[in-house]
Amino acid sequence: MDENTEIWRQYYEKALSRPHSKRTEFAVRLIESSLKVATDCGCGTGHDIDYLEQQGFQVHGFDINPDSVAICRDRFGAKSLVDISESSFESFNYPKSGVVVANSSLFFADPNLFASTWRNIRSSIEIGGVFDGDFMGLKDSWVNNYRSPTTSLSESEVKALFSGFEIVRFFERDETAKTSLGRMKHWHTYSVVAVKRT
Repeated sequence: MDENTEIWRQYYEKALSRPHSKRTEFAVRLIESSLKVATDCGCGTGHDIDYLEQQGFQVHGFDINPDSVAICRDRFGAKSLVDISESSFESFNYPKSGVVVANSSLFFADPNLFASTWRNIRSSIEIGGVFDGDFMGLKDSWVNNYRSPTTSLSESEVKALFSGFEIVRFFERDETAKTSLGRMKHWHTYSVVAVKRT
């Protein structure tokens, strides 16, 4: 087993005990679209899927990591409203959605294909639908020394992604703190909740 696989496995063990994101709850309250479909990009162990399914959404979750997909299929196999795929950001076929969740996941999108990935995500969100997710800033320590290429953006680049949206919440995190596995790193992220207007 390579080191990368082992690190993700440890991460998922920790993540299984985590509750859903409060920000996802906030995003769901903002939805003005009647489309009860949600997409969870890089769904990990599925804590947001669990919450969204309980709110009556048909949930499409995907992750590139087979361990994550296996955990989610195990958790949600009996749930008719949940569909889990093993896919990358670049190859996933995004369904029309009332909410797209990308919590701590778009960091790992292929930087060379990010523009087309973002177009696919953006066009999948219904008018009145909500995007809820995180982007990696330029000062994050994973920008240059992560195990695979990461997509990092400046504040103005992040805000430019949301033309035609109303940004309801925008939060910059810029601090040195532990990862969920207890390693120290510098975090520089932008968290966005936005409603699609046009």
